[in-house]
Amino acid sequence: MSAPARVLVVDDSPTMRGLITAVLNSDPEVNVIGQAGDALEARAAIKQLNPDVVTLDIEMPNMNGLEFLEKIMRLRPMPVIMVSAMTHQGANATLAALEIGAFDCVGKPAPGDARPFMDLAEKVKAAARSGHRRNGPAPVASVAPAAEYRVGRKVVAIGSSTGGVEALITVLQKFPQNCPPTVITQHMPSTFTKSFAERLNRICAPVVQEATDGARLEIGKIYLAPGGDRHLQVVNPSAPCCRLVEREPVNGHRPSVDVLFDSVAELAGRNAVGVILTGMGRDGASGLLKMRGAGARTIGQNEKTCVVYGMPRVAYEIGAVEQQLPLGSIGEEVLKLTAARKEGTE
Repeated sequence: MSAPARVLVVDDSPTMRGLITAVLNSDPEVNVIGQAGDALEARAAIKQLNPDVVTLDIEMPNMNGLEFLEKIMRLRPMPVIMVSAMTHQGANATLAALEIGAFDCVGKPAPGDARPFMDLAEKVKAAARSGHRRNGPAPVASVAPAAEYRVGRKVVAIGSSTGGVEALITVLQKFPQNCPPTVITQHMPSTFTKSFAERLNRICAPVVQEATDGARLEIGKIYLAPGGDRHLQVVNPSAPCCRLVEREPVNGHRPSVDVLFDSVAELAGRNAVGVILTGMGRDGASGLLKMRGAGARTIGQNEKTCVVYGMPRVAYEIGAVEQQLPLGSIGEEVLKLTAARKEGTE
């Protein structure tokens, strides 16, 4: 960016507004141009200041953040980063916001947090660069009919980050009840992944669950890596299962997409399909390259349909992506690549 990202901070707490402002203004590529304590003040400030990005609290008086976000996305779409309490209730509200069209989310710091909002500035800059202007919630896809699909022997591994909530919903709602075993790493705070798995389980035909250590990979089940202090791997070729391992962050993330993809390359080789979706940074690119080198089929989301064309771009540039596809086509392509052949050998 040639100029700093111009940000409006919206939160009903003066203390929180001050903290967010201080964190953002410490980055020379970010400039907080205004603050607002509720939706009415925020609406006036948006009209007056025309910010590049808005940070928006979920819990506010008069009109809560979700209601205000819906109005922003309908009347004046712009990048919005939600600031949420790290609770189960806050997680559910944040997931709803991401489906409505929020660019990303950050959790409010806990008391004594030494590095509050540590990645907020990077998310703000990515939001300003993205030109993220989606109008309203993503359309609900129809679930693919199971009658035409016969599952083969392949495992599916998916990695995603910023924009991944909407992207995963779009892809997984195409999966039938008898989908191939599918493992997913989505960059998300630990308090959010359980709620996200529950949300996916309600709206998708297969069973979707947060991955647990030792869980067997089964047809018709999708396993989402829990956020927090462990990485998700797939192990044991004779009876493939999930393993949660305590290791340092990889590419700044835990769980890391690269760790998942590396394990799938080693375990499944050509009997796998790897998918890399929207997200900042490069996590997953080298792992997807290992998958392709081991004979797996690989797919990357194309630039036009990405909220952030970061992870898929790096994967494409290093040769990890066999084919780039728009988001709406990825689910169907995964099913084609994983369907049993007529002779029933794959």
